[in-house]
Amino acid sequence: MFTSYNPTNLVKTPFLFFTGKGGVGKTSTACASAVALADEGKKVLLVSTDPASNLQDVLEMSLTNTPQQVKSVENLYACNLDPKEAARKYRENVVGPYRGKLPDAVVATMEEQLSGACTVEIAAFDEFTNLIADSSTISDYDTIIFDTAPTGHTLRLLQLPTAWTGFLEESTHGASCLGPLSGLGEKKDLYSRTVKVLSDPKQTTLCLVSRPEISSINEANRASTELRGIGINNQILIMNGVLQTSVSDDAVSSSFFQRQQLALNHFPKKLKELPIYEVPYVSYSLTGIENLRYLFSNEFLPSVEDEVNDIHTEISMQKLNDLINDLSTKRIIFTMGKGGVGKTTVASALAVGLVEKGHKVHLTTTDPASHIQNMFAEDSYNKNLTISAINPVEVVEQYKKEVLSKASTELDDEGLAYLQEDLNSPCTEEIAVFRAFAEVVAKSEDEIVVIDTAPTGHTLLLLDSAQNYHKELARSTGDVPNSVKALLPRLRNQNETSVVIVTLAEATPVLEAARLQEDLKRANIEPKWWVINQSLYATKTKDQTLLGRAHAEKAWIDKVKNELAAQSAIIPWIAEEKIGYEEIKEYVEL
Repeated sequence: MFTSYNPTNLVKTPFLFFTGKGGVGKTSTACASAVALADEGKKVLLVSTDPASNLQDVLEMSLTNTPQQVKSVENLYACNLDPKEAARKYRENVVGPYRGKLPDAVVATMEEQLSGACTVEIAAFDEFTNLIADSSTISDYDTIIFDTAPTGHTLRLLQLPTAWTGFLEESTHGASCLGPLSGLGEKKDLYSRTVKVLSDPKQTTLCLVSRPEISSINEANRASTELRGIGINNQILIMNGVLQTSVSDDAVSSSFFQRQQLALNHFPKKLKELPIYEVPYVSYSLTGIENLRYLFSNEFLPSVEDEVNDIHTEISMQKLNDLINDLSTKRIIFTMGKGGVGKTTVASALAVGLVEKGHKVHLTTTDPASHIQNMFAEDSYNKNLTISAINPVEVVEQYKKEVLSKASTELDDEGLAYLQEDLNSPCTEEIAVFRAFAEVVAKSEDEIVVIDTAPTGHTLLLLDSAQNYHKELARSTGDVPNSVKALLPRLRNQNETSVVIVTLAEATPVLEAARLQEDLKRANIEPKWWVINQSLYATKTKDQTLLGRAHAEKAWIDKVKNELAAQSAIIPWIAEEKIGYEEIKEYVEL
């Protein structure tokens, strides 16, 4: 459908930035690009700034923040910057001067406000800015590839003058994701020059990586629009993992192919305007130099039959029905996980399963109401199942207006501009949506509430600290409603609440889910169950390409089962989406 992606024919700039939602294949595509360019004789530096980086796994070597040569590739060097450590130093640089001078609760709030994903991204930006600004480093390489680019939100925030002042010292809305950049204030000019490099089409190419899935394509479109809005226009779209053919007598293979084709035929208009390239869906794991070399060669890596002949053996994992039985004693159930792993489907299946056990259930979601309505469209709801949908756009706008209205009397125009951009951070949506969820729970009586998409531990700690901060300083504008105050303690009560983490049996979704679990534990919330969704390993596919991928899933299934989850269940990849109450009920029997 699209031109095959081959960096040796396309790369015209010294800097390449790869970006995209988790699990789309940024790292493998960046690594394969680096190997291909190095094999062509270019001297290449590959840099990861991803806090959940698996660069060392893909290259099969240990990495540090100092560039070192990649074995078997003469011209390739790689380093793995640690944005978490950079964020720790950044946090201490900002908060340290206030220790002993401000109340402990205020210092704790400042620390938590600087513990989110956006702060890690700022710190990562600082790390690769140091590389770009180092003239000796630049002169040493023909091409520098960055695995994970900053979002438009972060770049816009860096451009605001107030971001470089002690904003947190003077005012806060009690739910800030980023806080001030005063700890890096001396680098303002350096950051400005770096943003100009990103915007220069002669120096930088932004590679948006997506999968042929509707949610992934929509995310790529959002990122593209956001980055174009700040002048980063030299973009290409790489559609990763496109299945080239299907096996006609294999329902899994045929459905897999058709789903991809459906997604590829529904591109947003603006995204179609970009140069679009595709990378094939391959049967082998994209780890190791030789496998990476095959990716752009238009050759098929021979299947190793002995490696896949065990994939149809019975998997000794629990089923969704086992999870539902365990949840029957709970009052509040959250499904959590990164976008695209199937949280809404799992939440719907849990709700239906619990109704079938005789419970009254309320299912609420942040997906557009039409999606939930479509899932249950062909049936009238069971009388014991009620459904609601929260529109995140509406509740976020309402929350922003509330915060800005309260802050408008205290801040000048620059301060308001900074606060407005800070409110565009991911934590703002989590907080606003959680407040809406809390209202639903507060109104529910004698029923189990199943909530699709929950806030991270960081956001929950922000809500907690906002209460403490309000007690210490009247200038806080981040009021926490009584419904939220009542719900927070209930979430920590494992007799009443259960968090179900949903993932796919792939590297990035599992690693990000593990990080999410650690985040929740910081907030004293212990997830008990993991669900591995859409597993090819659990199917009976005969397609050799899918069989290879199914075999690659086994290591991640074992990691979830034996290392990460107290209990785990698996759902096989299904040939078609279940629509309607009766069909959704079939998930319980898989």
